[in-house]
Amino acid sequence: MPRILIAVDGSELALDAVRHAIGLVHAGLRADFVLANVQEPATLYELVVSRDPDRIAAASLEAGAHLMAGARALLDAAGLTYETEIGMGDPAHTLVDLIENTQSDMAIIGARGQGAISGALLGSVSQALAHSSPVPVTIVKHAEAPEVPEDEDGAE
Repeated sequence: MPRILIAVDGSELALDAVRHAIGLVHAGLRADFVLANVQEPATLYELVVSRDPDRIAAASLEAGAHLMAGARALLDAAGLTYETEIGMGDPAHTLVDLIENTQSDMAIIGARGQGAISGALLGSVSQALAHSSPVPVTIVKHAEAPEVPEDEDGAE
């Protein structure tokens, strides 16, 4: 059975990726899932002030678990089983490491759908992952809500 890593960061974009995975299952795909979150490493200031690297690591793990809550709720509601992984470091490179460590066959990540120029200037994690990943990456573009036209008197 294929193993699919879903990158989650607590955003609605990440939940789009989870919903896409659930849709694949509803369409007949059988797969194992890994929810992956990447935490930024502690800054030098945080290390100096805290003087307790274990405490900082524990806080990062707690933050990662908190950011996965929405994704976990969606997968739980869909009745799907999954593993969770929290890494620390540069998001794209750490996700590649997590893909390799979990022996995932595919990755799914949400994106704003900014376009090539804007994405290149902003250093999109989804684009970096797509270029670095040893497995196929599905980038799920965020579906924007349609704008509601205003009435002529200015009320919606």
